[in-house]
Amino acid sequence: MIYFCKFAYKNHLCILSKLVYFVVGEPSGDILASRLMRALRVRQPDIRFAGIGGETMIEFGFSGLFPISDLSVMGFWEVMPRLPLILKRMRQIVSDIEMQRPDVLVTVDSWGFVSKMLMRLKKRGIDVPKVHYVAPQVWAWKKSRAPKAAKLLHHLMTLLPHEPPYFEKYGLSCTFVGHPVIENTTDLPEDQTAFKIRNKIPERCTLIAVLPGSRHSEIGKLAPIFGKVVQQLLRQYHDLFLVIPTIAAIEDEVSAAFAGLGVPHCIITGQHERYNAFKASRFALAASGTVSLELAACGTPHIIAYKFNFLTNKIIKRLATTSYANLLNILAQRFVVPEFVLENCREALITPVVLDMLRHPEKARIQTDEARRYLSALKPENAMPSEMAADTVLRVMGR
Repeated sequence: MIYFCKFAYKNHLCILSKLVYFVVGEPSGDILASRLMRALRVRQPDIRFAGIGGETMIEFGFSGLFPISDLSVMGFWEVMPRLPLILKRMRQIVSDIEMQRPDVLVTVDSWGFVSKMLMRLKKRGIDVPKVHYVAPQVWAWKKSRAPKAAKLLHHLMTLLPHEPPYFEKYGLSCTFVGHPVIENTTDLPEDQTAFKIRNKIPERCTLIAVLPGSRHSEIGKLAPIFGKVVQQLLRQYHDLFLVIPTIAAIEDEVSAAFAGLGVPHCIITGQHERYNAFKASRFALAASGTVSLELAACGTPHIIAYKFNFLTNKIIKRLATTSYANLLNILAQRFVVPEFVLENCREALITPVVLDMLRHPEKARIQTDEARRYLSALKPENAMPSEMAADTVLRVMGR
C-alpha cells in the first residue's frame, strides 16, 4: 500500500510509504499509541509516523513536534494558566497536518483538546481520515460529546465493550478493540532481584510504589498527600522503601517533590522498569487513571487518589453521573480498588486503608484477584488489543 509522489528534492521520483499522524496528549495515551505503532509496523514495515507523542513512542523512532507535557493538563481552572501555550500548540499541529497531509490521523484520548483541534481542521477544510482511540466517557458525564464526536470522526476505537452503542446511534462507526495494558505486562520476568540491584533497593524491605501522576497539577496536589501517608507508614514499617516511577520529562519535578520526605526512595523512568517496579512492590499509591489497570495486570494491590482545586472539585461532582472514578470499579459497579477522590483525597482517610491491607495480605489478594477478573473484560475475543487497533486503522486508511 504505497503511492508515487514527485517532489523537488534533486528531481527524483520517490516512493513514499503511508503516513500515520498521531496526536497524543497524555503519557497513558503514549503507551496505547506505542503498542499501536508496533502492530502497524508488523503489518506494514515501511509505514511512517509523525505528530505528537511521548517517550515510549520515541523508543520506536518517533520524533514529535513538541513534548506532550505541553498538553498534559486536566481540570477546568487548571487549564487557564496554560491556555496560551495549549492554543499555540493546537495551531502548530493543525498547520503541520495541513502541510503533511497524512493518510490517516489517529488521536488518542484527551478529547477536550482533540475535539477543538478537529473542529479547526474541519473549518480549514483539511480532510483526512480521522480515528480516535479511547472513547470520551459519555456514560459518566457530558453525554453531548457523543453526537459531537460523530460529526468530527470517521471511526472510534473503544476500550470498553459497552461503549460503541453510545456513539453508533449517532452514526459513528465504532470498534471495541480492548485495552493494550493487558499485553504490556505479559513479557516481564518474575524475578525482581536484578531490578532491585540496579536501583539500589534493599533486597528485604517493605517496597511501596508511589505514583503521583504525570501532570504538573497532579504532582503538586498528590505528592504532598502521598508524602504524608508514607511518613505515617514509616512509623509502622521501619524498613519502608519507596520506588517512584515517572517519565523523563518530569523527573526533576518529581524528584524535587519527594526530596525532603525523610523516607528512603528511588526514582525510575522507562516503561519496562516501571512494570518491574510494580511487580516488585508490595503495595502502590497511585493517581487515578490507566496506572490502576497496569497495577492490576501486574498483580499489585493499590489505592487510587485524585483531586483538583476547590472549584473544579465542585463542578466535577455536580456533572458526574457515575459513583466511581476507577475503571475497574466501573466495570464491577462496586469498589474493588479503594478510591480517594475530590474531597475524600486526604491522608487521614488513605492511611488507615493502606495499613489495613498491608497488615492483612489476604485482603490484598482478594483485590488483585478480582481486579484481574474484571481486567479480562478489556480484551476482545479473537485478537490482542493492539492488533485489533492496527487492523482498524489500516481499514479506515484504505477506504
